[in-house]
This record gives sequence, C-alpha cells and structure tokens, in this order.
Amino acid sequence: MFERLRQIEERYLELERLLADPQVIGQPSEYARHAKAASELGLVVRRFGEYKGVLARIGEARHILAEETDRELRELAQSELEELTRRQAALEEELKRLLTPRDPNDERNVFMEIRAGAGGDEAGLFAADLSRMYWKYAERRGWKVEIVDRHPTGVGGFKEVILFIQGKGAWSRLKFERGVHRVQRVPVTESSGRIHTSTVTVAVLPEAEDVEVKVNEQDLRVDVFRSSGPGGQGVNTTDSAVRITHLATGLVVTCQDERSQIKNRAKALRVLKARLLERAQEDQRAQIAADRRSQVGTGERSERIRTYNFPQARVTDHRINLTLHKLPQVLEGDLDELIEALQASDQAERLAQITT
Repeated sequence: MFERLRQIEERYLELERLLADPQVIGQPSEYARHAKAASELGLVVRRFGEYKGVLARIGEARHILAEETDRELRELAQSELEELTRRQAALEEELKRLLTPRDPNDERNVFMEIRAGAGGDEAGLFAADLSRMYWKYAERRGWKVEIVDRHPTGVGGFKEVILFIQGKGAWSRLKFERGVHRVQRVPVTESSGRIHTSTVTVAVLPEAEDVEVKVNEQDLRVDVFRSSGPGGQGVNTTDSAVRITHLATGLVVTCQDERSQIKNRAKALRVLKARLLERAQEDQRAQIAADRRSQVGTGERSERIRTYNFPQARVTDHRINLTLHKLPQVLEGDLDELIEALQASDQAERLAQITT
C-alpha cells in the first residue's frame, strides 16, 4: 500500500510541475486534463503527508521514552504516543478507503429495467410496485425520473417497464438493485388466502456517453408501428412506436411512451447505447456472461437477491443477510438503510482486495 502511496505522491508532484509549465498553461484542454488529475490525487497526497508526519512524531515520542529520565517528560511523551497511535490507525483506514478503486460509472445516470418473472399476474403487479418504489426513492434523492417504455398487463401491473433516472450518484446507489427480487404475499385474486411466491427481475444499466459507444446507422434496423396500451388517442392511432434492432449483436429495444416517433427513436437509441456499454464493460472485466441477462439470472423463484415478505412485513437482502421489519416504509422508497449496508459490504470487499 505504501509503495502505491509513494507512486501517487510522485505523480502528483509531476502534475504540479506540468501545471506551472507555460506551454501547458497555453493549452486550455491539456491544462484542464492535468488539473483534474491533480485534483483527484490531492486528498490522497495530503493524507499521506499527514500520515508521514504522524509517524515522525511517533518516532520522537518513542525516543523520549527510551532515553529520557524526567518523569514529567515521559508522561507527556506517553500521552502523545497514545494519541498519535490512534491517529495513525485512523489515517491508515482512510488511506485504504482512498486507494480503493472507484467504480468509473458511479456518477452516471441509469436505465432501470423492471420485468415480471415467475408468478403470472402477481409478478406483473409486483413489477409495478417496484417501479413505484424506485420512483419514490429517486424523488427522495432529488433525482429526475422518466418512463422510457412500459408494457402494462390487464390487471394493473407491468410485463416490463424501463425507467431513466437522472441524478448525481444514481449508479453508485442503484447498481446494487440488480438481480431477482422475490415477493411472498397473498394475491388480491387469491380467495383461499394462500401465500404465493413471485419474482421480478431488475437490471440497472449506466447511461452511455456518445464518445464511448458509437452506433453506425447501417448497423440498425428501425421499425415503426402503432403504439398499444394506455396513452391517449394520439398515441394509439399513429405509427409512433419504434423498435430498433442492432444487427451486429441482436439487441432489440422498443419505445412507445411518447407521442412523437422522433422522441421514441431517441429514447430507444439511448437505451441501446446503455446496453452496448454494459456489454463492453462486462467483456473488459472478463465476465463469463456478456449477455445482459447475467444480471438477473432466469427469474426463477429460487434465485433471489432480496425477499419482500408481506405477512411478516419484512425485507431480507440475502447477499448481506440483512433483514428489516419495515416493508411498508421500503415500498414507499425508504431504501437508504438497505443500500448503505450494501455499499459498506462492497467497500469492505474492495478494501480486502488491496490489503491481501
């Protein structure tokens, strides 16, 4: 760890020299690039400098304890040593956190795709419940939400709904929602009072920037068709819905939520780019499944990251063995306790990787 810190310190000093170079100052884009890099390293370098200062003072205190005979001086040195040792430990933990690799997508906006899995109409109803839960959570965070596409069922649920969530840190918090969500409750259509188990799959995709994903028009097949489902007379009687097929990968995206064919095409293209970015990033990480479905498995009842149990009013996240008895609040968008526990677990795993 300390070798990495020394390398970062050297790089920071090099950047400072570049920022003082008249040739670099005369190139605004180059200057901005170096300034951004220096800013990102600055806190690590400052904390490392403080850490080295603490180590030097610890050495001085130990020298006094080893050589000094004056009782008062020894007591002062012992007191200072205890305080400095605590500060050393705190700085080491902070430096480990600062060195933990950041997810490059953390500040991105996201597309959230929610699909009914096993369970028929009940799965569709829970898909609608989850979409509402995430909408409420986004509102609590001050994020903007819009519907990209939706395919309603006849009983008030969704076969599929795609949300675009825009706001600072959206990916950093919502990425943990990827997977199979299982619900246990008595459906409204169940007359005998039996508890049913259903599933909903959730995929979360970081929004792609144009500079990262280039899509050539000749690689696309664009079909237009008449929108279905609710949306008003204008939506249902014009060929405004758009289906885009990416010929090279076979990815298909549809969008029919807007009255305008142009707007639907633009939204569908954004979703396509997000899926292509996700696929490229999975390949870079050498994951076995380059297919987007790797996030959510098959949607079977036995696969789950989280269970929502209505009879017991509890929510259990199986990845970190956390159970909260506050299901109504969670469904109203009170997700911070769950998400922050998942973030802490992820942080601990990353820390373990750099210290082993």
